[in-house]
Amino acid sequence: MRTTQLCLLFLAVLSLVPFASPANSMHGNVRMHGSIIDTPCAIAADSRDQSIDLSVIPVSTIISEGVGPSRNFTIQLINCSLDASRNNKSDWSKFAITFDGKTTNGNLFSADGEATGIGIQISDSAGNIAVPGKTMPERNIETGQMKLDYSLRLMANREAVRAGTYQSTIRFKMDYY
Repeated sequence: MRTTQLCLLFLAVLSLVPFASPANSMHGNVRMHGSIIDTPCAIAADSRDQSIDLSVIPVSTIISEGVGPSRNFTIQLINCSLDASRNNKSDWSKFAITFDGKTTNGNLFSADGEATGIGIQISDSAGNIAVPGKTMPERNIETGQMKLDYSLRLMANREAVRAGTYQSTIRFKMDYY
């Protein structure tokens, strides 16, 4: 009798547990994204959006030297190919990069925030200075991967220098020829 009661109790408890059925199953989604581009190179994912810390710089350095220390950054191009097969268009062999953003004094990128009297200068490994919105000298495309090295630094912009935090967003675009 005791065994029968335990079996009935066990069956009663099991009837309370929901069984897996389509109505009770959990669903999920997998989302993906990407792009197919009509260019001879792709920009590596970690090169697309970069944050560069210019560290803490004393006002006296900007006033006395007119510049802060340089910080390097790299734009990595991947899967470069000179055979574009572009619907009877000529193959690409060159590219040029343009940096763009808010400007100060016309030739520096501006910095927003509490700090004043400063701008940001970008230069490439050959010493060419990026002017906001102007195309830098074109370069030849190399098959495979390419590493584009740049540096940036704070520069005095002929306004009164004031201490404080700052930030800037500088965009870049690549044109192929």
